Order: sequence, then structure tokens, then C-alpha cells
Amino acid sequence: MSRYDKGRETPLLQAVQHVKRMRGGAQAHLMRCSDGGLYVVKFQNNPQHLRVLANDLLATRLAERVGLDVPKTEIVQVDEWLIKHTSELRLELPGKTIPVCAGMQFGSRYVCPPHEGLVYDYLPETMLDRVKNLNQFAGMLALDKWTCNANGRQAAFWKKGRERKFTATFIDQGYCFNAGEWSFPDSPLRGVYGRNEVYAGVTGWKSFHPWLENIQNFDEDSIRELAESIPPEWCGDWDDLARLVDCLIQRRSRVEELIWSFATSSRKPFVNWSEKVN
Repeated sequence: MSRYDKGRETPLLQAVQHVKRMRGGAQAHLMRCSDGGLYVVKFQNNPQHLRVLANDLLATRLAERVGLDVPKTEIVQVDEWLIKHTSELRLELPGKTIPVCAGMQFGSRYVCPPHEGLVYDYLPETMLDRVKNLNQFAGMLALDKWTCNANGRQAAFWKKGRERKFTATFIDQGYCFNAGEWSFPDSPLRGVYGRNEVYAGVTGWKSFHPWLENIQNFDEDSIRELAESIPPEWCGDWDDLARLVDCLIQRRSRVEELIWSFATSSRKPFVNWSEKVN
């Protein structure tokens, strides 16, 4: 596997302004970048693990190729000068507060700028019929099972201006590949959304197409190419990343089995499953 090319043609985005601190265990910060966009930025010295940056970049780009609604991802350069002159760019650790580190960080494009619309991390059941891509929760389940997301599935629900319908965007893939462990301890209830209502439209295996088919047929070279875009300083041992990619390639054929283990779990998530099981 070739290493990340620091001299690549596409320049890194530059963080130019701090906007606010975000919620969550990684203690990300919302920042305006040199393209004018807002990005949720996770830092290399975040409290979770260095590798959550690599996980978020790789898993989000895999999801995008599979055809799921995920944020645009970028590698964001945060300079020492900005950190030194921005008192809010700090991380809260047990017993101390430290500045974020400079260098290349992970950036996820904010789903909807505050002045353009509304963003919620939760919608009540009575409003789920106003989510125009609710069927994608099935596709994201397939992706989370493939990548062994060790966390619950998270989504942001947003709409612009006078739009009546919300869009669900699947965020925070940092705990895919079992966070910093880069292992695959599969469990039926890992990597799933917290409420069965989002799976109400699942009536059989046809509800998982085309996402399941796209995963099973995901080109090996394309997977390796996406992994090669990860900065090596996010990975630790580059050989570990190569092994991770090999596991991902092998697991493409197991996704259906992993979905079924969730389907038959005590949670009984697919209440409208009508397809006959052979």
C-alpha cells in the first residue's frame, strides 16, 4: 500500500476561523475553512483516539461510494497561529485543559449552515414521515455492519428554508472498525440506530438494495485507494491499515449474515418484514 502523498495536487483546506465547540466525545469544533464552508473538525489529540480521524475519513468515503447521504469529508490544516490566538480551541481532559494540536485534522462538512435552515440530532416518531430519505437507514445499517461500527448509529436531520421534508445525513463514523482497536468484534446490536421506527420500511432483502449490492461488489482497488488517502500520522503503524483493508475486503460477503443477526435479535427491529425466509 502506497503512502499518503503530501505533495498531492489538491491542496488541503485551511481552517481560518473558530465558530463553536461541538458536543460529543471527540470534542470536535465547528470551524470555517478556506473554501468558505463550515466543517466539524476532529483533532489528532482528541480524547477518544487518534485513529478515529482515519476511521471517519475512510468509513464516510466508503459510505459515499455505496450511495448513502453522508457529509463531504476533507483533511483540514489547522495552524499553530490560529490555535494560539483562539482561546476556545481547547480540549477538556480529566483534571486539565489542553490546546488542540496543530497539523492535519479531520473535517466533516456541516450539513446545513445555521443561517440557511434547521438541524436536529433527533426527531420524534411523529415527524419521521417528514424525512425524505428514511429508507437509507437500512443502507447505513449495512455499511455499519460491514465496518463493525462499535457505536450507536448517529444521524443529523436537516432542512433548508421553507422545505417541508427533512434529510437524514449519517454522521460520526469514528467508531467504525472498533475505534482505535481496528478489529471486528461483531455483535447484533452494535452499529444500529437507537429506535426501531427508522426501520419500519424494511420489508425484506429488497429494502437493502442497492446498498448491499454495492458493498458486496465494491472494487478492491477502490477500497485500497480510499485508504491511501489517509495521512499516515493518523494511523500509527501503516501495516495495521493494510490489514484493516484486507479484512474489509473479506467482509464484503458477510454483510447479509451480520444484518440477519440483528434482524433475529431480541430487539426485533424489522416489524414489517414480509419476505419469506428460506
